[in-house]
Amino acid sequence: MNNINNQPRNKWSRNEIIGICLVLLSVIILFFSPSSLSDLVDVIIGKVYPVAIEIFLISNVGVAVIVSVIVGRILERLGFTDGLIRVFLPIMKFLKINPSVIIPGVYNVLGDINAAGRIAGPVLVQANATRDEQKMGIATMIQAPQSFATFVIGLIALSKFRIPALPVILLSIIAPLVVIPFLLKATIYRDTRRVELEELPRFTPDTPLLETLFSSAIEGTELLLLVIIPAIAAVFSVIGVLDYFGIWAYIESGLTSMLQFLHIEPATGIVTILASPTLAMAQLIEVVESTDPRLIVGSFVLANSGLPLSVIFGQIPTTWKPITNLTEKEILNSALIGTVIRLITAFTLAFLLTPLII
Repeated sequence: MNNINNQPRNKWSRNEIIGICLVLLSVIILFFSPSSLSDLVDVIIGKVYPVAIEIFLISNVGVAVIVSVIVGRILERLGFTDGLIRVFLPIMKFLKINPSVIIPGVYNVLGDINAAGRIAGPVLVQANATRDEQKMGIATMIQAPQSFATFVIGLIALSKFRIPALPVILLSIIAPLVVIPFLLKATIYRDTRRVELEELPRFTPDTPLLETLFSSAIEGTELLLLVIIPAIAAVFSVIGVLDYFGIWAYIESGLTSMLQFLHIEPATGIVTILASPTLAMAQLIEVVESTDPRLIVGSFVLANSGLPLSVIFGQIPTTWKPITNLTEKEILNSALIGTVIRLITAFTLAFLLTPLII
């Protein structure tokens, strides 16, 4: 690919044409509607501020991110990863898949999707997982709740609607850890291999426990301030621009129709997709009186995933790229494949399981 900075100036480049058009458009706007640019900025701030600041920076959701990294690192230091490898090795040997692919999903349940990446990404590399197995690990991770708080509040929501939790948990969270790698191996990610225990290194670090505690707290804070909030700001800035030009209302209407078709409660489903699954589950508890119980299983399954979109498009590529062998595009594609699978799972369980348990 040619470097645009080395191209001769006597010819117009595509970027220069776009740039001069933007300059002319800005001049026209300043003459005929000088308040338009400030209005656009206000709309963008109005979209970014409630999520980035009120939900993540100054609420318990942001604190939960930091705590989840601490918990994840402590579990890693105490040998949790090595224990998981031994538990899942027999079935993964049978499937001829590196057992490390389930590590991101399990850490996702216990901590946070960003903590899962920080901890499990290097594990996949150390275990010599192939590129396809690393992609498989990301897609499988999307099937698990990206926060333990989401899982717990979701259980409370199920109990409020008198829905038995055990079959929902088994089919939507536990089973996908094995089923999804098997399906992906049979369809998309075929480059996998059987691994013997002796081929795998030990994954428990020898860092002193107190050092692990304090360094993980710093890591969690950096993750919140330098990865999560910037990713949220980027995604919601785009939403703000779409909203300013009147496009977002149509997208939101389309999301509502899609969620209703998938047997997912629309209002909390949109919160799950755009803002915070934890917040969506908390809101679900508050609308027990006015919500159709038949929509709850799908809502629970969708919330207990790798969403919202700011995670899929921002946080996962940013977190995983420096610690795996994958490109940003490969990481994003894997996350999107996992998201599509989760939507299908939510619809399938809502449609087939709900009539049996309600």
